[in-house]
Amino acid sequence: MQKNPVVFWELATHDMEKTVEFFREVFEWKIEFNDRLGFYIIPETTLQNEALDGGIFTLKRAKLPFLTVFIQVEDIEEKAKLIQEKGGFIVDQPSEIPSGSKICLFNEPSGVTFAMLQPKSTQPLE
Repeated sequence: MQKNPVVFWELATHDMEKTVEFFREVFEWKIEFNDRLGFYIIPETTLQNEALDGGIFTLKRAKLPFLTVFIQVEDIEEKAKLIQEKGGFIVDQPSEIPSGSKICLFNEPSGVTFAMLQPKSTQPLE
């Protein structure tokens, strides 16, 4: 395991209830309000013993530094449609990257950018 792994992330939004509803409806996340902290918590967004990898790169297209959280999905095109239906915005349409996986950048309803990743299929082609 990597030393000092990423173990938590936060999203500051102008409307936390709308943002929570968006992630519940699009990604089916269990999200609970924590009375002690005064905000919502998304417990365990990775499978047990699964790595939460990261990357660092030099900006090419984007103008401002940013952090993007990647959410793994099974059908990226289906999720892109659902994102739009639920008030999100597709920044970059689903596209294949050199590894064979697909990525898609999107904004949740308050405008914060996230990404989806659909891993390359491991099933043989018929």
